[in-house]
Amino acid sequence: MALGAAAWLGLAASHPAALGQAALPAALQRGAPMTQEQRAEVYRQLRAQAEVLEKQAAVLKTVVKLIGPAVVHVEADVTNRHSPQLQLGGPARRVEESGSGVLIELAGKSYVLTSRHVIAGAAPPGIKINLADGRTIHPDRVWEDRETDVAVMAVSAPDLVFAPLGNSDQIEIGDFVVAVGAPFGLTHTVTYGIISAKGRRNLELDDPAIKLQDFLQTDAAINPGNSGGPLVNLRGEVIGINTCIASSSGGNEGIGFAVPINMFMVVARQLIEHGKATRAFLGVTLDSAFDANKAAELGLPRPMGARVIKVAENSPAAAAALREGDVILQLDANPVENDSHLVNLINLTEVGKQVTLHVYRDRQMIVLKAVVGDRSKF
Repeated sequence: MALGAAAWLGLAASHPAALGQAALPAALQRGAPMTQEQRAEVYRQLRAQAEVLEKQAAVLKTVVKLIGPAVVHVEADVTNRHSPQLQLGGPARRVEESGSGVLIELAGKSYVLTSRHVIAGAAPPGIKINLADGRTIHPDRVWEDRETDVAVMAVSAPDLVFAPLGNSDQIEIGDFVVAVGAPFGLTHTVTYGIISAKGRRNLELDDPAIKLQDFLQTDAAINPGNSGGPLVNLRGEVIGINTCIASSSGGNEGIGFAVPINMFMVVARQLIEHGKATRAFLGVTLDSAFDANKAAELGLPRPMGARVIKVAENSPAAAAALREGDVILQLDANPVENDSHLVNLINLTEVGKQVTLHVYRDRQMIVLKAVVGDRSKF
């Protein structure tokens, strides 16, 4: 982070003169005692250098001041279905789950975005949303989707402050981000870092049902209470929803994940409009062991795309004339990285939409059209 921060601030870490170190008294550079006059001169230089850093830090302060009022603390009273009492036939045990959320406005209505695991199993009356101004409200309605860990709550209250949404497709590795939340029931906490990676999939999470994964990875500290809180860019826009931690101890170990906001909102809009998330269906079985050797046999320079090993009868793939052995390299404008990436792209495509498939077949490129179906009907 030190080098990244120096670069962000426009300071070359390899050039001490950028921070005025070349002008420091020789005594200070050697660690020797200084005279009062030398100390006064060093303090004067330090103030000048600090002003440069403080101007850059003002960006972070502005982001925090703008996003803070839109971040909420969420408490959910849920039934622990794995409690020993329940398994022995006794009464279910009530437990408190907590996390964070962020207020947004969509088509003139107010919603809180959060992670499903924060509120899973709780009815609206059992969910408390603690606003930044000290008020506590309950959601009017709750929607959730387990496969993506997405949850949306409709709320109604006067004078709510909303966070703007950014475009997570424009995020690049190395971009600075700010994670905001209310971990462990505390007031707002803020950490910052960079985007370390994009498109993280096939992670082993606490809930194995979270199958649609396309996480942003960040080194901004994210603890359990941050789940559901926003990941924000330096423009103050939400570009992700913090959802989980890759940690053996359950605490922050330098690797945090967030659902990209574009993916989150695709599911959120489906939940709001249809009451459930719809999953598109192509009708192919893909080769999860497509490696460099198989790619070379087909004439590809490296493993890329998703290789088809079976086409379901009467499926959209069959209607599009996809064949066993085809390698799907691109879906619409999206290059396909591997089989799990294609599964994500299909599942987040609108049911009934015609998609363009760029396919590698017999060492040639062809273009096919497919109208994806509704997975629940196949």
